[in-house]
Amino acid sequence: MNLNATLIAQLIVFLILVGFTIRYVWPPIAKALDERADKIAEGLAAAERGKSDFEQAEKKVAELLAEGRNQVSEMVTNAEKRAAQIVDEAKTQAANEAARISAQAKADVEQEVNRAREALREQVSALAVKGAESILRREVDEKQHAQLLASLKQEL
Repeated sequence: MNLNATLIAQLIVFLILVGFTIRYVWPPIAKALDERADKIAEGLAAAERGKSDFEQAEKKVAELLAEGRNQVSEMVTNAEKRAAQIVDEAKTQAANEAARISAQAKADVEQEVNRAREALREQVSALAVKGAESILRREVDEKQHAQLLASLKQEL
């Protein structure tokens, strides 16, 4: 064989191989590479969306936390005000109850004083009657009368 014929045959086989590769092998490879590039682009876009969503979620969480803190602070303030109000009401109620008990005690003491006075009057009148009876039974004598009155004074 001739060198030229071999070179031409190799060139024809090479061109057939290139044509076959371009026609049947290269399109699936190019398609696979394009699909891979699309998947990578989609992955990067999804990562960006995820990052954006994460930042938005962080902002939302920060807002919710701030709102929660404000609500808790407001609840604590309201609870403190209500506690102070309850304490004030209890103090007022206790003062009213103390005044009522004091007034009742004064009334009871006044009644007891009046009873004691009545009892004392009864005893004094009984002693006066007893003294008068003693005086009248005896004869009328000023010294004895003075002594009887002195003893009555001591008994009172």
